[in-house]
Amino acid sequence: MTTRRALKLTHLLSTVWFMVCVGFILVLTLRQVGFHWWLIFSLSGHSVLLILLLISLYLFALFRGVGEAQQIEVEHPLTTTSYYMGFYVAAPLLGGLAGILGMIGVVDAAKFLLGVALGTLGTTFIVWVVIDPAVGLTEMLMHASRKHRAERLAQAEAERQARQERRERLLAEAFSWEERDRQRWQQKLRPQAERLANLLACDTANFARAEQEAADIGAEAWRLGGLGCMRQLHDMTIAIYRESQHQQAVDYILYWWDGIGDWRKPPSL
Repeated sequence: MTTRRALKLTHLLSTVWFMVCVGFILVLTLRQVGFHWWLIFSLSGHSVLLILLLISLYLFALFRGVGEAQQIEVEHPLTTTSYYMGFYVAAPLLGGLAGILGMIGVVDAAKFLLGVALGTLGTTFIVWVVIDPAVGLTEMLMHASRKHRAERLAQAEAERQARQERRERLLAEAFSWEERDRQRWQQKLRPQAERLANLLACDTANFARAEQEAADIGAEAWRLGGLGCMRQLHDMTIAIYRESQHQQAVDYILYWWDGIGDWRKPPSL
């Protein structure tokens, strides 16, 4: 059996034993204050689903911590060892054993079991709440630990800055390529934009022919540079129309180009 598997199994047994001890103390306390058995089991029945859910979450969180600990051995030379992890997860079982040894000679079964349960809870509390945080804090205050942590954080920050600079460089290159495309399209699209501006000013009799010609121009723009090229041609056309006609254009292009490539007319049209 591997060390990791042994730790998980030990932790499972410890958790089950810990919950049994808590349940025993709770039931015994309720009995001592006068609650009847039927009321105790009734209260437990209503909350059994919640208890099972909490136990499941607890086991998952601690199993994950045992199996996939992210602690670094240089920074935590003691708590990352298998011996310490075994001691940590076995704390409830060790507490139960200490309770048994401490209650040797006690004849009353209820007192004996209560002593074992209290030994379990006390040991678990001392190990998990007092000893473990104190040991972890001591490890973090060690010179080697602080030095390695500072170096690790500095390296992580340097890598983050490098990724940020790489993203900014790629973004700048993308903008540069886009600007070069826009300048290249500006020269090629000028005649088509002027033609489209004239088509916008056509009369009703020539509307169908204007629509067909505008669709052909839009398809050519799509083949040249996709949706970005079509948008640039559209903007150029509207600007030329306003300069030549000195009035707001009726933007038929939004409708004429609907369905060409990725161009879609606004929902209101």
